[in-house]
Amino acid sequence: MRLLFSSVLALAVATPALAQIAAPQISVETLKSVTQELSLDAYEGRAPTTAGEQKTIDYLVKRFAAAGLKPGNKGQWTQDVPMVEITATNVSPFTATGGKAPVTFNHRTDMVVNTYRAVPKIALKDSELVFVGYGINAPEKGWNDYAGLDVKGKTVVILVNDPDWQVKEAGATAGPFEGRAMTYYGRWTYKFEEAARQGAAGAIIVHDTEPAAYGWSVVQSSWTGAQYGLAAPNDHMDQSQVVGWIQLPKAKELFASAGKDFAQLSAAAKRKGFRAVPLGMRLSGSFSNEIKRSMSKNVVGVLPGTQAPDEVVLYSAHWDHLGRCDAVEGDDICNGAVDNATGTAALVAMAEAYRAGGPTRRSVGFVAVTAEESGLLGSQYYAANPVFPLGKTVGGVNMDGLNVVGATRDFEIIGAGKSELEDMVKPLLATQGRRVAPEATPESGSYYRSDHFSFAKLGVPMLSAGSGEDLVNGGVAAGRAAAKDYLAKRYHGPKDEYDPKWNWDGAVQDLTIYYQLGRQLADGDAWPNWYPTAEFKAIRDKSRLEAK
Repeated sequence: MRLLFSSVLALAVATPALAQIAAPQISVETLKSVTQELSLDAYEGRAPTTAGEQKTIDYLVKRFAAAGLKPGNKGQWTQDVPMVEITATNVSPFTATGGKAPVTFNHRTDMVVNTYRAVPKIALKDSELVFVGYGINAPEKGWNDYAGLDVKGKTVVILVNDPDWQVKEAGATAGPFEGRAMTYYGRWTYKFEEAARQGAAGAIIVHDTEPAAYGWSVVQSSWTGAQYGLAAPNDHMDQSQVVGWIQLPKAKELFASAGKDFAQLSAAAKRKGFRAVPLGMRLSGSFSNEIKRSMSKNVVGVLPGTQAPDEVVLYSAHWDHLGRCDAVEGDDICNGAVDNATGTAALVAMAEAYRAGGPTRRSVGFVAVTAEESGLLGSQYYAANPVFPLGKTVGGVNMDGLNVVGATRDFEIIGAGKSELEDMVKPLLATQGRRVAPEATPESGSYYRSDHFSFAKLGVPMLSAGSGEDLVNGGVAAGRAAAKDYLAKRYHGPKDEYDPKWNWDGAVQDLTIYYQLGRQLADGDAWPNWYPTAEFKAIRDKSRLEAK
């Protein structure tokens, strides 16, 4: 408590008084016009390295300039992001043999497969299948699903999420993975990374809607078609040959053929000391790759500070979406209106608000990043090659999907309990008569699924937050119903389109908070840090020391 109180006190004396911050001018018209424009079919779903990207970049540069921003990258509006685009073609049905009966996985309906390797042909031949539980190696938690196991040349079958996902509470009653709030060990990105570190030839995640927090249709739309990665000198040959997902019913069929009880082994995998189980079956299959090397772009603008221009408060949002996808009622363009034309529009509206509010002591940067949908690639590249040095980046806000269903009484901080930015947000919320609510779906791992995480991993405190569920009109029931409807019917699908009937009151509430938070930082001299228990604090301390 003393540490927390001292942190709050330090921030209080180093930032402008709340009463001195004028209410921002958040333009609903800007939010509407930018969102509507970027959601048009003419942008073809804003996939990276397509004609839709160039159209998006041109439009954003125009809007950034009109909002009063200056080119942020040494006089340039954009930062090149070298990409490799891999599209799997001629995907054969994968087959597991050696059990009671062969098990065939048809592409898209039963299984989706891809590779990070930039090679023309991928083939698995009789790769031994091994169930590795949640596929986690966490020495600090005394947990290793790969203990005593050599998986070189083998294919690992992995459960989604982490072992605590069904635990209702955090704290002493939770397991080592902190209750139902997903840790990074539960993210699919981690599972494929760890499988590659272990030398696995293949890594297959079992999809289950509840612990994944999204349905099979999301996996299909996200994992078929062109897949993007950052270019690498070794063409990612250190990655597994095959990565992918299988449907839960097919996983159960596979285990049954192997003479194993899927439910029993899944339960065992939740317990410390679990040991991997060879399935006694072998997986074979192949596909070709169409490989395209290209350059995508981040868009970077800045409002230079008047006294400390080398210190930067950052706002970020991803401009990309999925492009073409599985058709619904003849429509095969995933427009990504909420995800994330709204957040991109917020960058423009925020820039306009800062211009109207007058110059700031520190600089304010605005970064629209590419390829979030492909694994946070644009922000990952920016964080590794920062336009504004990370040790001089004060902190900021990432905006991914605005509230378009109305004002709320509450506010969710994604991954709460990590940084001192939260201490600054709470009094701002009080001026709106709002409260911080517990994260509605911590098991979905939202903290690790958007671009703020790329900055956090390298030490920069970035707020990821948004409206809660308690709608002023309709309460919690209406808020939950709206979220459920979007996830089921529109998220990562062709139905995520602009709607002129949207209610922007909640978005304006949230953007007001983001502006006031950023304005305090930009007009003050505070350096908010991570809480002492946060995994990113040591990195932040090191980068700040090096920047002095």
